[in-house]
Amino acid sequence: MSESFKYSREGYLNENFHYFHLKDTAGQERDYHFHDFDKIVILISGGVDYTVEGTSYRLRPWDILLVRNHMIHKAVIDVTVPYERVIIYLDSSFIDRFAPDGGLMECFSRAEFTQRCLIRPGEEEKSKLAACLENMEECVNDSGFGAEVLRGTSLAQLMVHINRIMQSSLPMEVEAPEHSEKISAALSYINENLTEELSIDELAARSYLSRYHFMHLFKAQTGYTVHNYIRQKRLNLAARLIREGMPAVRAASESGFSDYSAFHKAFVKTFGISPGKIKKQG
Repeated sequence: MSESFKYSREGYLNENFHYFHLKDTAGQERDYHFHDFDKIVILISGGVDYTVEGTSYRLRPWDILLVRNHMIHKAVIDVTVPYERVIIYLDSSFIDRFAPDGGLMECFSRAEFTQRCLIRPGEEEKSKLAACLENMEECVNDSGFGAEVLRGTSLAQLMVHINRIMQSSLPMEVEAPEHSEKISAALSYINENLTEELSIDELAARSYLSRYHFMHLFKAQTGYTVHNYIRQKRLNLAARLIREGMPAVRAASESGFSDYSAFHKAFVKTFGISPGKIKKQG
């Protein structure tokens, strides 16, 4: 993969949700990537650092990491110890259908808004979390009558518990590299102004850094260049608008692309599908 497309869409979800309980010595190292679906990571044992949108989290056993769809992230795994974790790929629209007005996706919205994706349960909460996962594992392996309803119910119970933990938890401290607040502020500004003209000079000036220093720190903290990050976020926005019914040409323009042919080429290379086909998929 070329430098200009160094991070990619990975993983596919063709069902309401998918539950993984994995244990190995190394895990699967991946470069920065994103998903079209939401993702829950619960560490059982081992050592892993996750970087999500430029913020680094060192997970402890039973920590919960919430990765919103299209958040760019990467895991760095300690290969010297066994690595056990539960990972859930989740279609948020299923949760909304299964429990209308239940607010079960509030934990993801809050994590995205506060830019704090890590939740650390207390001792009593860990026991309840373990019980939720045990019940869920039984349900996902059940193929008898009403199995689909049981799976949905077990997921809803887990989401209720995660939201309760988030509501009762104190804000988590995260690793803070030098100038991390300036880069985090730049990331927020980019995401809030994707459709506007975004120049490196302007972003550097807003961060009170030289152009060179800003570009260097941005790449060191996030793992990708300013240009690549902005383009990927604009592509993600365009994909969402197209799925919601907007014509591809307009979606490209609304997402900050002035050249449709360049947009189309980048879209296909990143998502592996044309804008027209994504619209048909809904």
